[in-house]
Amino acid sequence: MKPMGAIPPEFRSLPLAIGGRSVEQLLSSSPVFVYDAAVVRSRITRFRAAFPGVDLHYAVKANPFAPLLAAMAPLVDGFDVASAGELVRVAMLGKAISFAGPGKTDAELETAIATGVTINLESEGEADRSLAVADRLGRTPRLAVRVNPEFELRGSGMRMGGRASPFGVDAECAPALVTRIVAAGAEWRGFHIFAGSQALDPAAIIDSQAHTLDLAARLAEAAGSSPPLVNLGGGFGIPYFPGEQALDIEAIGAALTPRLDALLKTRFAIELGRWLVGEAGVYLTRIVDRKESRGETFLVCDGGLNHQLAATGNLGTVVRRNYPVAVATASPDAPRETVSVVGPLCTPLDRLADQVELPVAGPGDVIAVFMAGAYGLTASPWEFLGHPRPAEILV
Repeated sequence: MKPMGAIPPEFRSLPLAIGGRSVEQLLSSSPVFVYDAAVVRSRITRFRAAFPGVDLHYAVKANPFAPLLAAMAPLVDGFDVASAGELVRVAMLGKAISFAGPGKTDAELETAIATGVTINLESEGEADRSLAVADRLGRTPRLAVRVNPEFELRGSGMRMGGRASPFGVDAECAPALVTRIVAAGAEWRGFHIFAGSQALDPAAIIDSQAHTLDLAARLAEAAGSSPPLVNLGGGFGIPYFPGEQALDIEAIGAALTPRLDALLKTRFAIELGRWLVGEAGVYLTRIVDRKESRGETFLVCDGGLNHQLAATGNLGTVVRRNYPVAVATASPDAPRETVSVVGPLCTPLDRLADQVELPVAGPGDVIAVFMAGAYGLTASPWEFLGHPRPAEILV
């Protein structure tokens, strides 16, 4: 038997209910992603209490499901997008929008400038193209400078600083770029400094934020202009795997708030994705077969890595570890056994859980894969082998 991560506290009762609805009520078709809006609201409330006066931006790439975005719009201060496709999803929601990511096309820059979106510039070349597009349109572009910092977020799952990078302008080059875009008549919107993601060590995030504030101050002084906004990035992780602990954001807020109180001319934002929505999502897939092979038991489901790639360990995980899973339809006192949960695809990589202890289950029962609210369906190869696209529900 192998361990698995902890089920989020909102979903630990069996048989499973989400948003007050039973699994069978939610499974008009299988598989399905279910997102609990109450969990998202609770995370936002907790953020507001821990970071008074700090703007909250939602990173749309974490989960771009339209009803979820609409539900979040009244609760957040802005959306961060990474493509014109994501921009279309939030353009009518009445919030500030920033556009990050390398490789923005001229067409994407034109759409962003025409709609008043802030472009987080990733390079000097992108700045040149943005200014040229704005001149052609007769518009004043809103331009921020994404900075590639000389430090990284220690312990992060994906490090975004401290090295050569396609993301952002190297810190030593940023002041000259700010001076140039201001001189060109653009509306300078500030700095975006993102050092890493999926960190669970509050001390590492506190350290990174302190370095970010110091860097922003140095860059502003060198550029001779105070930034209207500094996006501090995010990096807040969630505990997917055995032994991981939930992030203490209150400790982070207690360290950050006194430093921000002394900086009156600049607004600050924190940009979060998975921390807001990751634990709110549950992927439900029905067991279609139970088989024994060389002493092992396999529960074969109608969905797998084609819908929830990250849970199978195939989205950048070096060592495969088990996400939290459950038999959603089981009773609390059901006998237990060691099984592997697999999907319907013709590849041994399609394994949602490896040798975990679960209640005895068979065809017709439902497997729940938790931590499925971020980087789920849209980060998975859902067209692979032609299986149906799963449904998504907000409750």
